[in-house]
Amino acid sequence: MYEDLLATAQQAARTGAEVVRRYFRDAKLEVRRKGQNDFVTQADKESEAAVLAAIRSRFPEHRILAEEGGGAGIGGDSDYQWLIDPLDGTTNFMQGLPVYCVSVACRKGDELVVGVIDDPEGNNVFTASKGGGARWNGQPMESARVSFDGINGFDGINGLDGAFLATGYPFRALPTLDVYLSIFRDVFQHAKAIRRCGAAALDLAYTAAGVYDGFFEFRLSPWDIGAGILLIEEAGGVVSDLDGGRGYFAGGNILAGAPAVQKGLLEIVKRHGSEAEIDRLNPPVAITGSAP
Repeated sequence: MYEDLLATAQQAARTGAEVVRRYFRDAKLEVRRKGQNDFVTQADKESEAAVLAAIRSRFPEHRILAEEGGGAGIGGDSDYQWLIDPLDGTTNFMQGLPVYCVSVACRKGDELVVGVIDDPEGNNVFTASKGGGARWNGQPMESARVSFDGINGFDGINGLDGAFLATGYPFRALPTLDVYLSIFRDVFQHAKAIRRCGAAALDLAYTAAGVYDGFFEFRLSPWDIGAGILLIEEAGGVVSDLDGGRGYFAGGNILAGAPAVQKGLLEIVKRHGSEAEIDRLNPPVAITGSAP
């Protein structure tokens, strides 16, 4: 049903990935500071331009929300909106750490319909379409189904015992750090391990693939999570905000993973915080064009 959209998303992500890979570990890479510990590079900008060009050539009437703002004003009143992160993991990229990706998603109204995450250094491409399942390098994510069905033994008392998790630190939302650390401490006592690799979209892709059993982070942007949410849901997982609802695009707070693991994360989060508490500590900033 969404074949044209998915093919366009794959082409756009691949085009962006080719751009950023050319700049990886380039000593002449141009870098600009956007905020404290937040950067944009020449690779981000050129990748975004390439991704937008690929989408515009096929769907010029669609709206676009891209991290570096290149899609502002595009598409008018279209029901379709693309969510684009041209280089997720910019700090890793700048430091020469090969953990970064390009994320492209499309939603119709408030429903995600396609998502693609391209990992150039790992030669991994993750794809999903609404009702069409999720794939990793063209193969159905059967490993995710195994984990999500509970066969690997992760439905202990709270679903977290022995789980392999990923997270991201709230460096753009420092007032929430105490809440985050309280959650981290409780989760840490149950998990087999918790990794922080610095590229949320890629973390979500590996959660969909069953490499990670779950993921949690605060104050992400729509382009960080759009493709990853659809991948996880199409692979059989569950995604929610801190209250168990679907307000993750508004607040940027996300709990995701195998059903039992996501439930365990939610139970712990409810002991320490909520969407309202995070909003009180760190009021959300409206993102122009983010509403469907």
